[in-house]
Amino acid sequence: MNAEPDEKSRGDVPTPDRLLHSGSEGEFTAEDVVLASGRDVTPQTLAWAERRMAEKGRASLDELLP
Repeated sequence: MNAEPDEKSRGDVPTPDRLLHSGSEGEFTAEDVVLASGRDVTPQTLAWAERRMAEKGRASLDELLP
């Protein structure tokens, strides 16, 4: 990652709210749920995520995100 500012950089200006998002407003996969939970992607954790998605829908990811 380049730490040098470029011509588009605005310095220490905060990112506008309209550009911030958690990522759960679009489509997501069982792998996304596993990674959001901090677990390794394995067949067992993917099965866990699929069950969670079937039970909770979008909340299965939203509940895991800060």
